[in-house]
Amino acid sequence: MKIKLLMAGLLGFVSATTFAQKGELKTAQTEYEKYESLRGTPLAKTSLTTAKESIDKAAANEKTALLPQTYALKGAIYSTYANLDTVATTSLPLFTTAEEALKKAKELDTKGENKQIIETAYLNLAQYQLTKGVAEYGNGKYDLAYKSFDYYRTILPEDTNAIYYTGLSAANSKNYPAAISNYNKLLTMKFSKVQTIYLDLSSVYLLTADTASALKTVSEGVTKFPSNSELRKREIEISLQTGKEKEVLDKIQTALASDPKNKTLYYYAGLTYSQTAEAIIKEQAKTKDVAAKSKLQATKVENYNKAAEMYKKALEIDPNYFEANLNLGYVIINPAIDEYNAANKLPANKQKEYDAAIAKAKLQFEAAKPYLQKAKELNPKSIDALTNLRTYYLGVKDDANAAKLKAEIDALPKQ
Repeated sequence: MKIKLLMAGLLGFVSATTFAQKGELKTAQTEYEKYESLRGTPLAKTSLTTAKESIDKAAANEKTALLPQTYALKGAIYSTYANLDTVATTSLPLFTTAEEALKKAKELDTKGENKQIIETAYLNLAQYQLTKGVAEYGNGKYDLAYKSFDYYRTILPEDTNAIYYTGLSAANSKNYPAAISNYNKLLTMKFSKVQTIYLDLSSVYLLTADTASALKTVSEGVTKFPSNSELRKREIEISLQTGKEKEVLDKIQTALASDPKNKTLYYYAGLTYSQTAEAIIKEQAKTKDVAAKSKLQATKVENYNKAAEMYKKALEIDPNYFEANLNLGYVIINPAIDEYNAANKLPANKQKEYDAAIAKAKLQFEAAKPYLQKAKELNPKSIDALTNLRTYYLGVKDDANAAKLKAEIDALPKQ
């Protein structure tokens, strides 16, 4: 009889111990839920402290240590502590413990009974890596920031900010394949900065010398966002680099056929001709043959003239279009500068030729003057407008006004 009583007492003790440990697990759950509801209040920290004490006891006892709920709660509680700890040396061990616990929780929770708390805990890990990545990026540690943001992205694979930060840090750390992959993913999603992504992705392709993909990307961007000036400029630049200026002009002309009152399209047609002319300047510098140089000069002037026609059409629609006024003045005055410089290189015995060249240059300078003045009037703080108008005054030898503009330029804030 005594033996039976002893056995009964022993079994009762075992049951009570098991119940006590499960009680710790329940306390951990209750206190963590209380913390979540009190988050941001003074009482929240007390609940979190109690939750951690209880989960540590439950995790230390063989009866509850291997339960999916124990691992899930441990992951949630420790990941919360990791986010609250702003010191990397102490927060990282908390993060690691949480990560390990959650891996085990996912493995053991075959019935999905702890799915919600596991997901919440993983969001904590994502937040930790996001915060860490932002700090690393701000300190110029782009390779580390990429790893942190990529961790964040793996937890939230459809989060556009996660993908964007990962792509951005990858691009800055020169991990171009990762940048390309993430930016291309964003182009398939609804993302507020998608226009910027077209531009950034084309830049990354250019850095990898993939001009075909760069042009394809930026052209898609122009098709979707035809009013985006940066995309238009980039398309023109890459088209010129790849010898496809005719293609981009054809696109603009096609667009003008259906929208003949679009001043911006005329402006970009002018810009294409302008930049084609500018590209010829580089060829001229490398060319030694006099006849070849002369031919290039004629082609350059022809493109400047075509650019002027387009800019004038833009101004017919909007006389106060700053960029069109600025560029029109520039493409008119540029050949005048060439004439002026060529005249000054003539020998002293070529006075007649000199006088004729200077007279021709002066006419060209005067033709540019109204547009140069209008550009300055529209934007008196534009260094380009001030510099171009000063060039006019120097060309017509009006030193007083040239000096005034030099003073205005010098007074501009340094960039």
